[in-house]
Amino acid sequence: MHPLHNQFAGLYRRNSYRQQLTQSEKRITMSADQRKKIIILMINMFIAIASFGIIIPILPSYLESINQGGTAAGLMIAIFAAAQFFFSPIAGKWADQYGRRKMIIYGLAGLTLSMFVFYASDSIWILYFSRVIGGIGAAMLVPAIFAYIADITTFDQRAKGTSLVSAAMSLGIVVGPGIGGFLADYSLKLPFLVSALVSLGAVVFSLVLLKDSDAEKADPDLAIDMDPSESMLAKIASSTKKQYFIPLIITLVMSFGLLAYESVVGLYLDNQFASTAKDIAFMITATGIVSVIVQLFIVDRIVRRFGEVAILVSFLGVAALGFLLSLFAGSYAMFFGVSLIIFLATSILRPVLNTLISKMAEGEVGFAMGMNNAYMSIGNVAGPLLAGMLYDINIIFPFILGLIMLIITIFITLAWSRIRGAKIVQA
Repeated sequence: MHPLHNQFAGLYRRNSYRQQLTQSEKRITMSADQRKKIIILMINMFIAIASFGIIIPILPSYLESINQGGTAAGLMIAIFAAAQFFFSPIAGKWADQYGRRKMIIYGLAGLTLSMFVFYASDSIWILYFSRVIGGIGAAMLVPAIFAYIADITTFDQRAKGTSLVSAAMSLGIVVGPGIGGFLADYSLKLPFLVSALVSLGAVVFSLVLLKDSDAEKADPDLAIDMDPSESMLAKIASSTKKQYFIPLIITLVMSFGLLAYESVVGLYLDNQFASTAKDIAFMITATGIVSVIVQLFIVDRIVRRFGEVAILVSFLGVAALGFLLSLFAGSYAMFFGVSLIIFLATSILRPVLNTLISKMAEGEVGFAMGMNNAYMSIGNVAGPLLAGMLYDINIIFPFILGLIMLIITIFITLAWSRIRGAKIVQA
């Protein structure tokens, strides 16, 4: 072949590649209105998560001050997640039927009330009750926000929109514990009051600035078919027939393992390395910063290049490696490094799963995200509850449990990806 022909062919390929990149960039470029709405959602999510994150570093010391241990720490998370589980499918359908904005505002109000109740009492049973209120609030808030994102983004923009809101969540996790660790020097109860007031600010912010996403108009048939009397078992049974059922199962098993870790990590650091509230806050802040950077600048790019399924398999493996290494961490510094690996993986896994499910649920995104929240809550209930009990037996057992559950998740994901790939080829 003539050398000039090779040069022209190479030039043609490079120009075609540039044109493809340009077209791809155009597809994911958001309008000014889209950016404005997403920024409002990001601020909203940030305030909600930051207000909740304020209490994280002081929770071990606070529970110890009222003579409670690992079982109570596990129950704090498990009760919250159980309330999410029972209410998420209902809240998800309500988000489809009545609009995302109402559910977001009601959810924030529930979280605010929960924190005020938590501040007002030292009774463990009233504290558990406050967690029920908070779980119901979260069930309203989280599916509605991710369904709102699905309403205002295209398929090509979905990963970017989801990762931006996830980054706001991670930033809240960064800022909240840092504030909590600082406030704890003045009083163990002060972070609870500040948390409640900040959450109340989120309610006011949403009432003033958040507009409807017109979800009812987008899904009129789904809104007509709502059956509020349908039982939880019926909703779960309905979800098994959906094409996004296996991603829901992946969410459940992954959440089980990860929350088993997260629910006792503060107690573990306190027991094993004599870590203070500031030490715990510093670790959570650092891992949160990693999550923010990854979700802002990396998630969307790697999803567009490799696809959601490949990312799921890869980073489930990274998370499992982190759990394995945690078994051999002999110092705070080593455990800190291992936690960075685990949180790096989870900061990618969560928005990728949300994106995948929302893409596979066109026409019923609110219900799908509600079910996603419900399945996640099942794992969030069982993981912390079992981890708290195991922790009281041997402090290393929760990490072994998390490792086992993540390995199971990897095998489920691999099997599903093969079946899904075969169906695509046949089609």
